[in-house]
Amino acid sequence: MTNELTVLIIASASIAFFHTVLGPDHYLPFIVMAKSGKWSLKKTSLVTILCGLGHVLSSVVLGIVGIVMGIALFKLEAFEAFRGNLAAWGLIGFGLIYTLWGIRRAVRNKPHVHIHNHDDGIKHEHTHSHADSHLHPHTEESKGNVTPWVLFVIFLFGPCEPLIPLLMYPAAKISISGTVIVAATFSVVTITTMLGIVLVSTFGISLLPFSKIEKYTHALAGFTILLSGLSIQFLGL
Repeated sequence: MTNELTVLIIASASIAFFHTVLGPDHYLPFIVMAKSGKWSLKKTSLVTILCGLGHVLSSVVLGIVGIVMGIALFKLEAFEAFRGNLAAWGLIGFGLIYTLWGIRRAVRNKPHVHIHNHDDGIKHEHTHSHADSHLHPHTEESKGNVTPWVLFVIFLFGPCEPLIPLLMYPAAKISISGTVIVAATFSVVTITTMLGIVLVSTFGISLLPFSKIEKYTHALAGFTILLSGLSIQFLGL
């Protein structure tokens, strides 16, 4: 292993870690969806890993195709930027729709009192919410099954911007095996960092008192995803 390749491997691990930590879109969607959807630890981990794989492998495959076919780097960077715009707008659209659905659900879930008068003159009242009695369980189950795949498609379009120009193309000048090692290092560190942040944050959030705002968790989750998309599109985060 040459000194140049060793430097690239170390750089790939470092860039992957900081690129993930500094990009809230890499973990916030999973944290808030796990909370609002009451995902199990297993489901949260599987969804995070699946989306992480889609995120990194799409750029790895594109980089390999570019190297093998001799495509100019600036063309790949332009295509990556285009994919990034699609992913950002995907998060914005998904976040907006989920926020509106969450608000509607919270409004329907607002408790109200029903008073019952009996023939014997006795009156009693009970608290009632439409979300408990009028929403169908299979609707909730269907939404829970679709959401991870929506996130996967969005992450599939989301590029790993530094991977191709800063790591894969320089590694390709050294050797093919070096390119594979660099890409694999970047991928493993990215997914591991995503999973670590998501699991630690999910556990931390579970310790916080959310009972008073429980009915707003879906709306808050959607709004958080919306902000993540907006921060990528307009702030470059």
